[in-house]
Amino acid sequence: MKKIMLVMCFFIVSVVSQVTFSETLRISPEQLKQQLSDNKLIILDARSLKAYRAGHIQGAHSFPVNLTYKDQDVNGKISQPVSTQKNFRSRGIGKDSQVIVYDNGDLVDAARLFWILEVYGLSQVKVLDHGYDDWLNKAYPISFEDHIAVPSQYIATLNHKRIASKFTTQLATRNSNQVVIDARNVSDYIGDTSSAKRFGHIPTAINIPSTHNISATDEFASLKSIAQLTQIYSSIPKDKKVVIYCAIGRVSSSNYLALRELGYNVSNYDASWNEWANDFKLPVEKQP
Repeated sequence: MKKIMLVMCFFIVSVVSQVTFSETLRISPEQLKQQLSDNKLIILDARSLKAYRAGHIQGAHSFPVNLTYKDQDVNGKISQPVSTQKNFRSRGIGKDSQVIVYDNGDLVDAARLFWILEVYGLSQVKVLDHGYDDWLNKAYPISFEDHIAVPSQYIATLNHKRIASKFTTQLATRNSNQVVIDARNVSDYIGDTSSAKRFGHIPTAINIPSTHNISATDEFASLKSIAQLTQIYSSIPKDKKVVIYCAIGRVSSSNYLALRELGYNVSNYDASWNEWANDFKLPVEKQP
C-alpha cells in the first residue's frame, strides 16, 4: 500500500511540474502588470516603431519584428549575429535576462521574436497573452516615450537546436525519428496556392495550420490551453524531433511556441517554403 501511495505521489508531482513548466512560456496581462516595477525585467514590443510611439506598455523597448529577418522580402532567414548582437545590446538584453515579448495580440510577431530570442541563447522568455490591444483595453499603464536601456555586453551565439536549415530539413524528411510540420493554410499545403514558384509541400510534411494554435473564442487572441494544444499535437510522439515551416518562418513561430509549451524538441525552418520551393533541385509533393 505504501508503495502504491509513493507511486501516486510521484505521478502527481511529475504532472504538476510539467504543467508549471509549460505555463511559464506565457504570461497574463494581470501578472505582467504586477511585475512592471521589476527593473530586471525586459519588455519588448514586436510591433512597428510607429505603433510603439503611438503608445506602448510602460517600460517596454521597441523591437520591431522586421529586425529578426536578414531580408524579409526574399525569405525568412534570421538576422545575422552581428546585427542581432547590436540590437540586443542596445536594449540591455543579456543571456540571463528575463524577457517578456508582445505584439498587437495576434501572437504571431511576438512568437517570432520569442523564437529568435531562444535561437540566440536566451532561456527566460515569455509571451504576453492577448497582447497590447487587450492591455490597452484594460487601461493598464502605458507610455509614449522611448524607453532607454543600459547597454549590455551580450555576445551573439546560436542555439542550433532551435533553428532548422534547408539541409537539416532535408535530413528530417528522411529520418523516421523526426516529424516535419507545415504551418501554412490548407490551400498552400495541397498545392492550390503558393508564395513560391512551385506548389505543394515538403515531402513527408503533415499540415497543422498556425491558426489551430490560437483561440478564436476570446475577444482578444490567446494561445489555446495546454489541454487543447495537447489534443492538436496528439499524433506527434514526444520522443521525436519536430521541424516546422511556413512561407518565411513567421506564422510557424506560433506552432513553435505551442510545441515548446508542450515540451517538444522543436526547431523552426527560417527560410521555409520560399527557399525550399524556389530551389528546383529539391523535391515537393502535391495532393492529387
